[in-house]
Amino acid sequence: MRPVLFSIFGLDIQTYGVSKAAAAFIAAYLLGRAFSRLGIKRDSAHSLVLWATVWGFVGAKVYFVLENLDDLSWHHLGGMGFTWYGGLISGTVSALVVIRRHRLPLGQVAGATAIPLTVAYGVGRLGCFFAGDGTYGKPSDLPWAMAFPHGAVPSTVPVHPTPLYDTLAAFAIAAVLWWARHRLPGPGLFGGYLVLSGAARFAVEFLRVNTPVVAGLTQPQLWSMLSIVAGVVLLVLPGRGGALRIEPGDGDAGTSTAGAPAVTRNASS
Repeated sequence: MRPVLFSIFGLDIQTYGVSKAAAAFIAAYLLGRAFSRLGIKRDSAHSLVLWATVWGFVGAKVYFVLENLDDLSWHHLGGMGFTWYGGLISGTVSALVVIRRHRLPLGQVAGATAIPLTVAYGVGRLGCFFAGDGTYGKPSDLPWAMAFPHGAVPSTVPVHPTPLYDTLAAFAIAAVLWWARHRLPGPGLFGGYLVLSGAARFAVEFLRVNTPVVAGLTQPQLWSMLSIVAGVVLLVLPGRGGALRIEPGDGDAGTSTAGAPAVTRNASS
């Protein structure tokens, strides 16, 4: 494990931080390409990723601190220690603000974010794995169980490498969503992301050491269930594919030389 990737003039460059920056850049690139295919400015994608990342980290840290109020220490306020669902909530709110300000089509943007979001999550969790940030699973004697004696949070006992499980699941989900992208329009694709990512986290959580809070389920599992329910709703809503679309007109959302597209609603909505 390499919590410190390298040093420059005595300044340690953390593997954890590098992975999160890489995740944001990859998400911006992928979302920019998706926006271009939809006729939306790439700059809007970059703005969305930037603010969702910034406020996502703020929300993830606040949520983590609230989770650890009983034994809060300076370590918890440092560079590591974030809760994914806190980041998802605050990142989603900030994304909605950007979408509104740029007058973007919500349904199409939601679908466009599904694959970049899960790829970015996989990259970020890979950073957790290499940094040895302590988000390990339970002790295990399986052949691929690992100890993290040199991790940021050391473990000398072989455990489930759950960050690696999360990464593999995220990349598998991205592949499924890529296959389904023409079959599930707009919000439906995002619904598929919510279902698959929620199910993956729910399953991996059985191998982690988080404390159960309700009916033997941990807090991340409760959030996972909510994610699955929300995803199913998006998948089964009638007319989900055509509720929002882009047409040439006034606005600042697109790149048409005849004028930027404006968001309009189909009569069927």
